[in-house]
Amino acid sequence: MSRVVVVSGSPRPGSRTSVLAVAVGAALGSTSEVVEVVEVGELGAGLLTPGDEPTARAVRLIREAELLVVATPTYKGSYTGVLKVLLDQLPAQALAGKRAVPVVTAGVAPQAAAAEALLRQLLTELGAEVAPGLPVVEADLPESASIAEAYAHSLITA
Repeated sequence: MSRVVVVSGSPRPGSRTSVLAVAVGAALGSTSEVVEVVEVGELGAGLLTPGDEPTARAVRLIREAELLVVATPTYKGSYTGVLKVLLDQLPAQALAGKRAVPVVTAGVAPQAAAAEALLRQLLTELGAEVAPGLPVVEADLPESASIAEAYAHSLITA
């Protein structure tokens, strides 16, 4: 079982949102832990194909995690559709007892905060204990490592 699983809801694998999410996962995990990463954009049409093994593996990783970092760029004022399609494959309360961290990127702060609230609501609906979210504006993404470290420090000291 992976203690920390990062789910990047960007349709583009390796996106700046994904880089930020992985940095957050690494900052929140211990130095000896392997952080598993689910790049939803890599699942492609498999998200809609019953029995698709990469999608089934992604769902298993999510269900087995102790801590989830769920990240998304803001699309049309909310989280991405591909992230929603993946999370819709989880049964009710599948995230009960798990801690989840919503990470959202957007062009402007109000948009990031609004999308973070929607992602928080979705994770809560799935039963997760949702930590304070991390909305980040795109202009700050070059500082992903320091943003992740500061965020992790704020959670630990809270």
